[in-house]
Amino acid sequence: MNNHARSLAIHELPEEERPREKLLSQGPAALSDAELLAILLRTGYKGTHVLTLANHLIQHFQSLDGLLSASPSQLKALKGLGNAKATELSAILEICQRVLSEKLSEQSTINSPEATRRYLQLHFRGSQREAFACLFLDTRHRVLALETLFQGTLDATPVYPREIVKRALELNAAAVIASHNHPSGDPQPSQADIRITETLKKALALLDIRLLDHIIIGKGETVSLVEQGLM
Repeated sequence: MNNHARSLAIHELPEEERPREKLLSQGPAALSDAELLAILLRTGYKGTHVLTLANHLIQHFQSLDGLLSASPSQLKALKGLGNAKATELSAILEICQRVLSEKLSEQSTINSPEATRRYLQLHFRGSQREAFACLFLDTRHRVLALETLFQGTLDATPVYPREIVKRALELNAAAVIASHNHPSGDPQPSQADIRITETLKKALALLDIRLLDHIIIGKGETVSLVEQGLM
């Protein structure tokens, strides 16, 4: 039996090309997304090397973030990912989300936009329908809660600013970061997104609560309305 008739593993690569050895000698930053993923997958499948499988998975989901945001059922549907590998990837995603959640809740203020975006991306992972969530913050911009307040369809979510204001008051929040996902993958804001942001900003301002941003989550990409000058 030759190498092309069976599953190919990392240990069959020349030593200097093995992701695990490369990580140990050069550090994780030296590895590509596919090499890091290959370490987790360990093996490919019949006729397909593990690095080829890793690259295929990243391309299929358009990014490493897109892959890790996939649901277990989406993962299991792909050739080369059985129950074991799909559940392992889902477990890694959950660990990442919990670590980010701890960092956000422990830090004195929201001072890392990238960490906030990543946290929101993980919050919406695997969602096939639009949903609208809010990060509620105290006067020092510490996280009080991240809650999904509205669920929608494939391409729309009804948003009621009154309910957001009510929840902000219940939590004694001083500021809010709004967020929703675009399951289609394109995070660019629609005119409806811009209008609801302005309405929500005005409603919160009546009670001296600041809307700090509205972040739209796509597949592997995010858009900040503040950064785009849209609020």
